[in-house]
Amino acid sequence: MKYLHKLLTLTLLPLLLGSCGYNQMVSLDESCTSQWANVENVYQRRADLIPNLVNTVKGAAGTEKDILTGVMEARAKATSTTIDANNLTPDKIAQFQQAQDGLSSALSRLLVTVERYPDIKSNQNFLELQAQLEGTENRISVERKKFNDQVNAYNSYIRQFPRVIYAAWFDFEKKGYFESTPGSEQAPQVSFD
Repeated sequence: MKYLHKLLTLTLLPLLLGSCGYNQMVSLDESCTSQWANVENVYQRRADLIPNLVNTVKGAAGTEKDILTGVMEARAKATSTTIDANNLTPDKIAQFQQAQDGLSSALSRLLVTVERYPDIKSNQNFLELQAQLEGTENRISVERKKFNDQVNAYNSYIRQFPRVIYAAWFDFEKKGYFESTPGSEQAPQVSFD
């Protein structure tokens, strides 16, 4: 009887595990981790550009110290907020996004300040840095979308039956998405007064 039980186990185990999708779950999980690294990479690129931008503006807009300080403080907060790629929960991603949104807001205030200083706007270094920053913001948007697409594929895969059972056995948990900032559904008011 023991022999029959072992034979049955050895015969059925590969069939059960072969269709559980474990390898695909690992592959999709790794793709999410890789894409998260790409997201962090473009955010780091933005963080690296900011000191150069601030220093360029500082020379001509010395009276705007509070705005320049705010940008550097927001940069420090944004770069100190990191997430382990193995812990991409919705709460952690929201925390990361909140720190990055603070930096985006500070940069917006800096760029509005620059409008008051025509000599900065004509400075070639500033123009190049601004163009690089705009390109980086576009890259951030693209990488966040790719990350969300990857998370969608992963979450969809692990939630389908019967893989949902195997996902629970092997501790594959649903990952969080980047979501829009609250209030972003409202178009910004533009005024040229």
